[in-house]
Order: sequence, then C-alpha cells, then structure tokens
Amino acid sequence: MLHLETIKDFAMVNAETFVITGGCGYFGYRLACSLHRKGVKVILFDKVLPKEDVPEDMMFVQGDIRDYTDVVKAVTGANCVFHIASYGMSGKEQLNQRMIEEVNIQGTQNILKACIEHRVPRLVYTSTFNVVFGGQVIENGDESLPYLPLHLHPDHYSRTKSLAEMAVLKANGTVLKDGSELFRCCALRPAGIYGPGEQRHLPRIVSYIEKGIFSFVYGEPSSLVEFVHVDNLVLAHELAAKALTAERKYSASGQPYFISDGRPVNNFEFFRPLVEGLGYPFPKLRLPISLIYFFALLTEMTHYLIGRIYNFQPLLTRTEVYKTGVTHYFSMAKAKAELDYEPKEHNLDDVVQWFRHRGHGRKCHSSFLSRLLMEILFVAAALAVAMSFLPLVGSCALNVLKNIL
Repeated sequence: MLHLETIKDFAMVNAETFVITGGCGYFGYRLACSLHRKGVKVILFDKVLPKEDVPEDMMFVQGDIRDYTDVVKAVTGANCVFHIASYGMSGKEQLNQRMIEEVNIQGTQNILKACIEHRVPRLVYTSTFNVVFGGQVIENGDESLPYLPLHLHPDHYSRTKSLAEMAVLKANGTVLKDGSELFRCCALRPAGIYGPGEQRHLPRIVSYIEKGIFSFVYGEPSSLVEFVHVDNLVLAHELAAKALTAERKYSASGQPYFISDGRPVNNFEFFRPLVEGLGYPFPKLRLPISLIYFFALLTEMTHYLIGRIYNFQPLLTRTEVYKTGVTHYFSMAKAKAELDYEPKEHNLDDVVQWFRHRGHGRKCHSSFLSRLLMEILFVAAALAVAMSFLPLVGSCALNVLKNIL
C-alpha cells in the first residue's frame, strides 16, 4: 500500500520538475527511471553522456557541477534537486584530493547557491555513512551520533562529504531569493549500494574473484556491516522529497537519515553468493585486519610516490579496509518513522545473473590452466628468493669454518 501511495503522490505533482545531479550514473539513472514511470518531468545533469537510451520526454543537460553557470542552466525552473553527484568514493579516485574537493565541496556549494538564487524549494542530498564513521565500532547507531572530527577521517572523500552534508543542512530554512518560501533540505546517508548493473564496486570485486586475488578474507567473522539495494535507495529518495513538502508538514526538513536494507551482515558472507554463484570457491584463509590495513597504507604511499607516472588501481585503500572489516551498522527507526521507509528484502541472485549473462563465471578449463600457471609462478618466485640467499649462506659457512680452523 505504501508504494501505491507514493506513486499517487508523484502523480499529483506531475507538473513538477526534478533535477538529478550525477543523473547518468548507476543510481542516478535508476532514480530517474523510477520518477519517469510515475509521470513526473526529470532532468539528468551530468558531465558524462548517458550510457542508456534516454526516453524522449526525459531531458539531459550536460555540464560540470564545478561550473556555476552549468549548474544554473540545469536547476532553473526545478521544484526539487536530488544532489547525487560526488567523486572519490573508492579505488584510485580516493587518492585524487584536488578533484574530490572540487566536486564534493565546491560542487555542492554551487548547487546550494543556484537553488537559493533561482528559487528551487527542495533538495535531497545523497550523503554517506562515513560522515560519522572512521574505523570505530558502531552498533545500531542513530542520527544523534556526532559528526566524526574531520582530522580523524582516514580518507578525503569522507571528510569532504561530511563538510558538504553540514553545508546542506545549514542551508535548510534559508529564504529563497524572491522571499516567497523557505529552502528545505535533508540528507540521506546510504550504506554500500548494490544491484544488477552497478558499475563502481561490483565489477571490481568480480575482477578480483576471476583473477584469483580474492583468495582470503580478513577481520573477525562476527564483524557486521550494511548494504542497500539500489531500489530501496530509490524509494528512500522519493519518500524524502515528499517529506520536504507542505503536504507532509516538511517532516524531513533539516534532517539526516541512515538508509540501508536494515540487515547487518558480515561483509564477506554478503558476497559469498556472488563468489559461489559465479562458480568459484569461497576463501578459507582469514588474515588479521591490522595486516591488511598496513598493506593498504603501503599501497597508498606507493601511489602517492608514483601515481603521476603510473596511476594504478590500488587493491585496497585504508578506508575500504575499515568499511569492510570493522562493525558499523545503523538503526532505520528514524527513516521509518519520518519517511515511512520500509525496505524490501533483496539478495544477490539478480546480480549473479547479470554478470553471468555478460560472460562472467568460472570456466573449468581456463580456470585450471590459470591456477596451474599461478602455482608455477609462485614456486618459481619462491625458488628465486631461496637462491638469492645462497651466496650469503655460503659466505657465512666459510667464515664459520675459518674461525673453527
């Protein structure tokens, strides 16, 4: 019944215009399609061209969120902005501090200024769990938790997203330029996003699985984290936009909300169906998280030294180690009470099928050859290391013999 009411709500305001920054990304486009099906006008604002065929009555505005002029062109005449665009969430992007600041901080400032100057009354900001999390254990946390002190963030993305969220919530209640009404904002803090077609995290994980890199897990088996299916996140954004209206008494105005599937799970156990669904054995080796964190630190240092010459993809960053190996999960009570958010239950079956339909999955013959080659290379490397010590061993033995004689 909730979903039918949500559809009716949007049908009632189908004369309104919704702008989605980062609208050509995985989640942004999924949200756009859901809104479009409800009969509202949608504008995709992004620097890159759409990867999918955009319906004729869905507008695409190409522009850079760092350019205020581009932002103004996109939001003028809008009734609500979903500010999703960001940079530096994972992988080597996390190490490009300049770009992270320009997109996450300057870009958000441009959005806020344009909305206020051009009388856009509502904004839903897509934030992150990381504004309160920096590697410490959090169990069933809620929105009363303070922001993590900026100097404690292990990565620049989380630090800038925290600053951006603060700016958004501070802007709530600002009088729009014509003085007719107030600017209403809220922030959604999603867990890690998954779903068929997700292009940021899942392909990287699958590549690790297929290359044999995903051969160990780390951290305590009891550690718990959360994820959110893309369709649940779409639902949360639609409900948040509605909760910023007079019909809902602006119940979400100035508020942050944690959003997930509401089912804490061990990070590696969550991906077990994906690993085994593609025909690979689930790793049995478990390593201490401190060792993996140290490895990630060395990787980041190496990238800092040679990144301008060779901008390689780090296997893991320190933030990714914390996010996957340290317990942190949050209560959905506030989102359920104030947004009527009720997440549906999902699993990885559709994700497995999505990858299988695109040719992924273990192929017995090639897998055997790959494994055999890896074993040969490992033995060869071990022999090379052992042989490198022979001159030293021989020299030490001669010295001992000389001393004896």
